[in-house]
Amino acid sequence: MSTYRRTATATGVLFILAAVTSIIGLLQYAPILDHTGYVIEGSAQTARVASGAVLEVTCAFSVIGIAILMFPIVRRRSEVAALGYVCFRLLEAAIIIIGIISLLSVVTLHQEFAEAESPDTAAYLTASRLLVAQHDWTFLFGPNLALGPSTLMMGWFLYRSRLVPRWIGALGIVAGPLILGSAVLVVFGVYEQLSVWGAACALPVFLYEMSLAVWLVARGFRPAEPAPLPTR
Repeated sequence: MSTYRRTATATGVLFILAAVTSIIGLLQYAPILDHTGYVIEGSAQTARVASGAVLEVTCAFSVIGIAILMFPIVRRRSEVAALGYVCFRLLEAAIIIIGIISLLSVVTLHQEFAEAESPDTAAYLTASRLLVAQHDWTFLFGPNLALGPSTLMMGWFLYRSRLVPRWIGALGIVAGPLILGSAVLVVFGVYEQLSVWGAACALPVFLYEMSLAVWLVARGFRPAEPAPLPTR
């Protein structure tokens, strides 16, 4: 197997890994996200939240791995696009990590509450809700605002380079601005991120990433077309 083929396979696997770990990780966070009194009553769910954190760390590392693997491939055609893609994917991973730290901080508050002799319940509840709210915003800014530009850039690169079928690149070109615009609407309170409209706007990104991942694992990159000769 050539280096080019191994890179394609590894990139596809990381796309799938990032999607799976992010979805399962969010489900594992349910005790904190769905229960405002977790900081007081969440002893039995600490391990579940910790497993969600591990899964989201895996997601963040997968995102970084995708950027690293794609950088030399994109740089052959456009160094600006390669740097832009890496920067936005690193930003996405950093925001994910911030969200993880926020929820793990709620776990710490819960442990401190359990050990305190006469804790201020209202103060602990307020602090935990602020940390959960911070995670909710990172969930918007990472997988939506930061993901939008990187998806657009990679979609445009794949469409122009023809390293994969052009319809995959075209899907990325559509999905990137759509998820970015949806995030802006959520910021302005037009609708909730976890809503029918939010899911509809996120679906094209999911289809783009999974289509790209399956193609890269199954077929790899197509041979690059020769660059056009310079003209006078």
